[in-house]
Amino acid sequence: MLRRQIALSRLPRRMDGFRVALVSDIHLGPLLGRGHTQRIVDTINRLDADLVAVVGDLVDGTVAELGEAAEPLAQLRARRGSFFVTGNHEYYSGYEDWIPEVESFGVTVLRNQRVEVDGIDLAGVNDVTGAQNGDAPDFAKALDGRDTAKPVVLLAHQPVQVYDAAEYGVDLQLSGHTHGGQIFPFGYVVRAVQPVLAGYATVGGTQLYVTRGAGFWGPPVRVGAPPDVSLIELRTQ
Repeated sequence: MLRRQIALSRLPRRMDGFRVALVSDIHLGPLLGRGHTQRIVDTINRLDADLVAVVGDLVDGTVAELGEAAEPLAQLRARRGSFFVTGNHEYYSGYEDWIPEVESFGVTVLRNQRVEVDGIDLAGVNDVTGAQNGDAPDFAKALDGRDTAKPVVLLAHQPVQVYDAAEYGVDLQLSGHTHGGQIFPFGYVVRAVQPVLAGYATVGGTQLYVTRGAGFWGPPVRVGAPPDVSLIELRTQ
């Protein structure tokens, strides 16, 4: 588990110390099943977070194949709820079925939407792969017309989406997708297409934090890029 404090200039004083448990890339599939989900849920619940953010790539298979493996998500505990956005692998796995399945666990799916959470705008956009499936990310739909006196935290699976987020004045984007490179030499490939491999950066005035993710894809091994669940603590400036 990794901890990171991130200051937001417009964060209300009453929200100083607000804690977000961030996880991505769980990648349920033939090698990672219900026990994997349960371990992640137990880890998150021990953090006693205010909000849980699951930023895509939950599954590598259909609801029929993996619905039972995902069921422990219903046990997630957070004072202000749990939220999900699609990753590219949801579009390979039947996203039309997975969205209501995830919602049946009590997890809110943000599909180019935003909600107010204690004085901040929490927004979520679809993954860029959705554009090939009639379900593209829509930053205008998610962010237009909001009260700019409030800070906005954006959930977006791929770090590269931060370039659009910066155009809309997003304060903080939380992402995954990269696996921190997972194994050599994948990190070089990721760096060629994503602005951040893992951790914290600022891009175009928008703060970005990228988790290495909790699972794996392809080879069942991670070298130099251990899995993580991150705890983001929002602070006032």
